[in-house]
Amino acid sequence: MTKSIVEKLVDTHPDLEVWWDSSPLVFERWVQKMLTASDNSRKDILEEQLRRLYNADDPANSLFRGCTTNPPLSWEVVKSDPAYWGEFVDDLVLSHPDFNYQEIAWLTYKEIVKRGAEMYMPIHKASHSRFGWISGQLNPRLFTEIDQMVHDAKELSSLSPNLMIKVPASMQGVEVVKQLTALGISTNTTTCFTLPQIMAVANAAMEGIQLANKNGVKLDNWRAVITMMIGRLTERPVLDLQANRRNIKLSWQDKHWFGIAVFRRAYKLLTEGGYASKLLACSMRDGPIVAGKPRFWDVEKIAGGAIVYTCPPYVLEPLFEIGEGLDLKAEIEEEFPQSVLDKMSKIPYCIQAYDPNGLELEQFNDHPATIDTVEAFSKAFKGMEDFVKERITTIKGQPELT
Repeated sequence: MTKSIVEKLVDTHPDLEVWWDSSPLVFERWVQKMLTASDNSRKDILEEQLRRLYNADDPANSLFRGCTTNPPLSWEVVKSDPAYWGEFVDDLVLSHPDFNYQEIAWLTYKEIVKRGAEMYMPIHKASHSRFGWISGQLNPRLFTEIDQMVHDAKELSSLSPNLMIKVPASMQGVEVVKQLTALGISTNTTTCFTLPQIMAVANAAMEGIQLANKNGVKLDNWRAVITMMIGRLTERPVLDLQANRRNIKLSWQDKHWFGIAVFRRAYKLLTEGGYASKLLACSMRDGPIVAGKPRFWDVEKIAGGAIVYTCPPYVLEPLFEIGEGLDLKAEIEEEFPQSVLDKMSKIPYCIQAYDPNGLELEQFNDHPATIDTVEAFSKAFKGMEDFVKERITTIKGQPELT
């Protein structure tokens, strides 16, 4: 058996997990795309490696230990088969004549999440609830509404025992994490970019555990992860703007070391503090080219920890392409360049992300990465709602009111 690059990554730490970052419903389509584009000389080996990621015949023996989804990824499911989902929505409209387009869109979203959860349920059962979790995200446009988020989280979590709720790392989302943990509902904190957000959420989960224990709520089927969206932190224009104002030149490497530095420090604090939440790496970007060879620093430089990587196609594809070119080893606890730290210490955007006290709770919602990501997620949710509107118009012969 030829180990894939993902299997070599897993080998860097016994508690390292790799998750699929997309709906399980589109995994087979992605596999076929990879095989079609591959060189015939390695197609058989590649297929064996891809089939081990998610083993449809024996899911419990899959390399993937979980799955994350979000509104854009769920919208991709609908777009990948609009004829099927069009009929599905039509049936919902006819069976729920009093529902508006938003309610029908929510039902459609829940169905996509539920079907994905079913695919990972064998992993969940075989691991006694340790693995096999799939994340269902709350409506991103409601990231300031505590009561609505808690209500929707209860609704989503009731779909399957392996449903983990994606809660935003907004000021209000921190409170939601505490409340859901107290109820024994698993969480995956998303739209999270900075160390202050990570620590606030980690503390909220610990407070929730205390409340659960006090109230006799069992946490046997509970997990929490905190997602740090590395690329979405380092790609914001304000980073370059603030650097330029201080006559600081930031290279591609500088920016990625910045994201890696924040992740490493978060990992250190969570580990040394004995927190229950596990750190999850998301939004990783491939590169750079070193000595003429492609690298993937966002993956390489945090390898070797008890963390989760969630990998969408745009991460897995370059990883498999680089393949043997990467020498993966434990690097997460290594030092990073002092020159990068010196630059970071002069840029407010970097200080806010790297210092555990760099942001007040009230500043979480206005962080540039938060604003950009919530906007992108909201746009995807609107895409699904617009799709539903069109189906309602077709059936009822009149446009659905906005």
